[in-house]
Amino acid sequence: MRYAWTTHAAVTYGSCPDGSGTLVDTTASTKGKPNDCSSPVRINEVESQDGTPGDWVELTNVGTTTVDLGGYVLRDSEDDHAWTIPAGTTVAPGGFTVLDEAQAGTGTGTGTGTGFGFGLGKADSVRLYDARGLLVDQYSWTAHAATTFGRNPDGTGDFAETAEPTKGATNRFAGVITAEAWPGGPDETVLDAEGTFTGDLSGLDWTTSASSADGQLWAVQNGDGLLYHLASDGRGGWAPTNAAGVDLRYADGTGTPDAEGVTVTADDPGAVYVSTERDNDVSKVSRPSVLRFATTDGSESVLHATDEWNLAADFPGLGANAGLEGVTWVPDAWLTSHGFVDQHTGAAYEPASYAGHGDGLFLVGVEGTASVYAYALMDDGSSQRVATIATPFSLVAEVQFDPTLDALWVVCDEACSGRTALFDVQDGAFALATLYEAPANADRALANEGFAISGRCVDGARATYYADDNDTNGSSLRTGTYPCDATTEPGDGDGGTPGPGDGDGGTPAPGDGGSTPTPSPTPGTGGGAGGGTPAPTAPAPTTPVAPTAPVAPDASALTDGNRGSVSAPSSVRAGSSVTITVGTQHAGQRVAVWLFSAPRLLGTPVVAADGTVTVVVPADVPAGQHRLVVAAFDGTVLGWTGVTIDAATGSLAFTGAELGGGITAALLLLAAGAGVLVVRRRRTVGSSA
Repeated sequence: MRYAWTTHAAVTYGSCPDGSGTLVDTTASTKGKPNDCSSPVRINEVESQDGTPGDWVELTNVGTTTVDLGGYVLRDSEDDHAWTIPAGTTVAPGGFTVLDEAQAGTGTGTGTGTGFGFGLGKADSVRLYDARGLLVDQYSWTAHAATTFGRNPDGTGDFAETAEPTKGATNRFAGVITAEAWPGGPDETVLDAEGTFTGDLSGLDWTTSASSADGQLWAVQNGDGLLYHLASDGRGGWAPTNAAGVDLRYADGTGTPDAEGVTVTADDPGAVYVSTERDNDVSKVSRPSVLRFATTDGSESVLHATDEWNLAADFPGLGANAGLEGVTWVPDAWLTSHGFVDQHTGAAYEPASYAGHGDGLFLVGVEGTASVYAYALMDDGSSQRVATIATPFSLVAEVQFDPTLDALWVVCDEACSGRTALFDVQDGAFALATLYEAPANADRALANEGFAISGRCVDGARATYYADDNDTNGSSLRTGTYPCDATTEPGDGDGGTPGPGDGDGGTPAPGDGGSTPTPSPTPGTGGGAGGGTPAPTAPAPTTPVAPTAPVAPDASALTDGNRGSVSAPSSVRAGSSVTITVGTQHAGQRVAVWLFSAPRLLGTPVVAADGTVTVVVPADVPAGQHRLVVAAFDGTVLGWTGVTIDAATGSLAFTGAELGGGITAALLLLAAGAGVLVVRRRRTVGSSA
């Protein structure tokens, strides 16, 4: 079979139906899966009463190219109520097009050239058909919304009642931070020459360089388990200093680590840390590990891991291709100065509690749970989870600590249309501060599994870097910009992180975007002899404030009188999230959620406008009867309810890629791990280890 084309496809060319249909431009790239030739148009918001000028239906486009809606047909629940959308009506990628009820309609269901001629009832439906008569999307309701019905998030999420009508704009929901426009440049520009990489480029990390003001980049490739070191040419171009990449191996010299994320640390110059999902040579078995490799410039042809921290025991049931994606490192000094709370102990984070862990915590993003986890990795190969951070995404592709913004970047790929989020520490826990859409002109279908940001501010902008796992159009590395203030040092500000709505009407990002980066380490000569950039010194707060840690309630305070004041599902699987109804009277209040018998802090969330909070039940919680307790920070019990915790033997709760495997695979992996060589982490002189 032969197929020729004159221009590149906006996405890919595929036959619809598979194997027999005409080759067309597909809606989404589905490598190794059935082709997706469906319409990317979705019903996004519905006004069924008291609209302006009448009822209306908002459409959005989740694809990558503009769609001509001419010939599409809108219907309500009755087939004879049908209106054909006029030719020339379009909806742009990520944009919105509103269909209004015709004020001069005939009432017969045909409408006029400018609107549909039927009203939407109290119990009704909206259905959208394409020009071929195929059903594209539909939504039904049994009663009018007080506001409107809208998807959360736009285009892809379930319908819910909105906080307010947002005709032609992004939907808004009570207690939900709405995605804002990317504040930097609108483009993601290709950096690498075609063919530089062959695909599967995943994690990225930017750090300072002794030889270039532009810094340096580290990258990993997951298919072949490769490590790349990239250097700037000083003119905006970047290229690997090791064109073939470094072959990564486990400590015993075997295997092909599925390298997904990469980071360097300030307490261990001369080393690179890589997060992995599995050994690709045993691809059906989960092996979620952080590996340490000793290198200064990635010039080696092969590297064996000096250390491995296998976290499989913390993630029973995790699918082999749903494990650790991103990894980043956060200094202890920064965490303690920002009042970070250790969820394992329920008290203010105390680095000395974890002997041999170095001078910071590793944060890993897990694809399958769509969450981020903070870990202390000890020099004897052991580990301790210190915190769980829930995200607004269906999966986590990358994480990056940003000392310039005093914040944590959490990144989703094309599964969330390229959205990114900034988290800062609020009342002891990392919490969502700002949610961003992809840059305006960026291709939202790019599989940007890697993200890094320069610490250098030039002409009011910091460079951002993206790694496309699909090597779209022969390119894997792209760059954009994020705004910065050249007069502000990293972490400086007015004494606090601005909250949503402060300032000029937008939702500001944490921090102020300084010009002089808090340096990430430049790998030195190894062996603790130095030679790299010294470890960063976290800024002390202007007015020292004792970290706020919630007080655990006494078990005697859990009485029949306050039982049932909160509600939750009767059973929850360990390792999954649970939503607890606290009550709208507590909306906006930060509370502490505990699990009893022995009090264990699950999180310190803010009660949403609908009176609910959501936390994650750790995977290692024993199965059986427990009590979920919601309390004020002083330990006053607001309410509690009984819950049955089911063992984490099935799939973990999430809405991204399907999880496979089970506890048997996890146990086999743990048994196999007994033969893996684990050596002590190398430390610089004067480190805590």
